[in-house]
Amino acid sequence: MNSTLIASLKKRRTQYALGKNVALDKNSLTTLIKDAIKHTPSSFNSQSSRAVILFGEQSEQFWELTKQELRKIVPAEAFANTAAKLDSFAAGIGTVLFYEDQSVVQGLQEQFALYADNFPVWSEQGSGMAQFAVWLALTEAGVGASLQHYNPVTDDAARREWNVPATWKLRAQMPFGSHEGGFGEKAFMDDAQRFITVG
Repeated sequence: MNSTLIASLKKRRTQYALGKNVALDKNSLTTLIKDAIKHTPSSFNSQSSRAVILFGEQSEQFWELTKQELRKIVPAEAFANTAAKLDSFAAGIGTVLFYEDQSVVQGLQEQFALYADNFPVWSEQGSGMAQFAVWLALTEAGVGASLQHYNPVTDDAARREWNVPATWKLRAQMPFGSHEGGFGEKAFMDDAQRFITVG
């Protein structure tokens, strides 16, 4: 059986060597990212996922802010490697900041008290699906990306810089751009260790 979806899944890889040579324009990329998030399922159709989409200098500014925050906590002798990694993210054309709106989560907890403990978990699952949907959409468009987690280090700086609502909780960051490097072989563990098929 040939599946275009499985083919796209196999094609999706972490790309650290990003550049600005992307054929799609900013509007097309913005629509692609929005549509991927909008059509990602969420528990109780909560639609709690939020995103700040940064392009150009704004994206570079996010990674500069991250660098400033990390400089405060990373040992000086190790900071050069950290800075180089952040610069590789800034070399792309944009960054998606993924958030979850805690007011939505709390509202559901109040409305459905029986499931109150589950809504934060379901919110995280929804966020992960939104992140993956965007990554897959970018992959199909020929755009490279990686998924980063510099939260909560950068939360306050990003909130101040882009006037992000206080109820939005930063969950991940996805720098994206052109593929400027290749990929190594991806290793997989044995299926017998991961799957049980019954019936």
